[in-house]
Amino acid sequence: MRRALALLVCLVAARGADIERLRNERVAVVEYTIPPGGVLSESAYPAVVVYLEGPKIKRGSVDFRVLGAVPVRNTGASDLRLVRIEFLGPGSNDIWGTDGLARNYKVLLENRYARVYDIRIPAGSREPQHTHKARVVVCLSGATLKHVMPDGREESATLATGEIAWRGAATHVGQNLGTTDLWVIAVEPK
Repeated sequence: MRRALALLVCLVAARGADIERLRNERVAVVEYTIPPGGVLSESAYPAVVVYLEGPKIKRGSVDFRVLGAVPVRNTGASDLRLVRIEFLGPGSNDIWGTDGLARNYKVLLENRYARVYDIRIPAGSREPQHTHKARVVVCLSGATLKHVMPDGREESATLATGEIAWRGAATHVGQNLGTTDLWVIAVEPK
């Protein structure tokens, strides 16, 4: 009995913590904390992984995980934190490229399941009008924002560091009203 209990404790410790952050008909988003020596098993769906912090990773780096890929292993000495965005639909062969995006956005990857891009808006700056498709936003550095819609309507928004949110499609002018630079990874499912 004692051996079985010890084995169970080891399995739980190797698994780490996971928190489902959002789910809809297009995506399931889970944040994971993987302890040293732990393994994140693969999903039943193709997914994008956004790395938040940990050993041997670059904060904000992105990886596309196909079915049957090698599991994510934490070979470091501290916890590994990441967000996995699983695509629940069949995807599309459409290529969006940079169409509609603000010129300072950097497309990190695009495939049949998603377009993923890096958004950085310095404190006090404004972007030109641009268009987003519906997306998951993983906020790496939060800010206070104002969005001006094509009809002149204004909307205030705040994104907190660590926040993960679903945002609908929109065309707007974005302005960072805060004193901190905004940094988000946006993942648009196809």
